[in-house]
Amino acid sequence: MGTDRPTDDTAIAGLGEIALRVDDLAEMTEFYADVVGLSILGDFETSTFFEVGPGVEGHTQILALFDRSGSDDYTPPDAARTTVDHIAFGIPVDAFDSEVQRLESHGLDVRTTTHGWVQWRSLYVTDPEGNSVELVCYDDSIEKA
Repeated sequence: MGTDRPTDDTAIAGLGEIALRVDDLAEMTEFYADVVGLSILGDFETSTFFEVGPGVEGHTQILALFDRSGSDDYTPPDAARTTVDHIAFGIPVDAFDSEVQRLESHGLDVRTTTHGWVQWRSLYVTDPEGNSVELVCYDDSIEKA
């Protein structure tokens, strides 16, 4: 992504963090570390931080998990009204098939699809708390729709 921006009106050059409130921090930490394969940057009593990839000027891209029970003042969103649909992680196209096999070996139901308009190949799994997790890659062998 670099520092190229569509307009001069913003300094946004990348995604910094995605944060999820979770019911079972230990189970979700195990899933994102052992199944998805993210590296843990920080593991604390009520939160875990994973490295997703290099970020902007030294700020690593992060997936953060926060234990709901660790926040007395936290009011969860109404699940029927939340706007989060899924989390997507980019992977190399040559790793796609092996990732499908690896995730299936963990007993996960892996769903695959292509998105012709952007030439993406995607796989989807569900984490232990029901969030949809996508692994996506650009695949120039997909005919652009």
